Amino acid sequence: MAKTFFWKVWLRANLLTKEVDNDYIAEISTVGNTLRNEDIARKVVKERSEFRYETILAILNERDTIVLDAVQNGSSVQDGNIHIAPRVTGNWVGADPIFDPKAHKITVDATPTAEFRKALEEVGVEVLGKKTDGGAIIGLVTDVLTGKIDGSVSPNGDIIIEGSKIRIAPVEDAEMGVFFVDAAGTATPLDYPMTENNPKRIVCRVPALANGEYTLKIVTCFTASNHLLKQARTIEYELPLKVGM
Repeated sequence: MAKTFFWKVWLRANLLTKEVDNDYIAEISTVGNTLRNEDIARKVVKERSEFRYETILAILNERDTIVLDAVQNGSSVQDGNIHIAPRVTGNWVGADPIFDPKAHKITVDATPTAEFRKALEEVGVEVLGKKTDGGAIIGLVTDVLTGKIDGSVSPNGDIIIEGSKIRIAPVEDAEMGVFFVDAAGTATPLDYPMTENNPKRIVCRVPALANGEYTLKIVTCFTASNHLLKQARTIEYELPLKVGM
């Protein structure tokens, strides 16, 4: 099938295979910001000017509430793009097992519909090359308590951040550091000093964050030389961090 759309990707070192030097994974070169209900409402108004922005936004927000309520009550939800199904993970042991939050997890599966998968066949991939960005990347985040690397983190628990040129410098500058940014754009800094602060590895404690998704952001003037950058560099982890999800 001829490709109508193209995703541009950078290749960056795969930190999961540390024994292999020439192993890379693709990183999507984002062409725009994440679309939220406000952005979708504006697009609808632009395409269909007879609809008011406030009306469309109210409908989208109400839909979110209905979907959330359905999933909380154990129902699956399917629209034209995604099928959302509730799921409980973990092993159940014994003749009369009970739910144990330490062993089991309430989550959801999000699966693209057949129509969505068909639409993706129109997408091609253009490799832009190896990502440099000054060599500064966050490659992997590990939750120390659970050992998970899927983005789930434990509030008040330690995480290991691995990457390149991620050392926080100068540490005495309050604008530098590790931040957890929620969906509203509010950035929460660390509550405790980092136990490790190296160019390739940071160990720090996650603040007491509310349940939700967060973007991990590092702001630093560190560079490979003995001099600091004149302007701070912001490094974001491409995988969202999840609390209680």
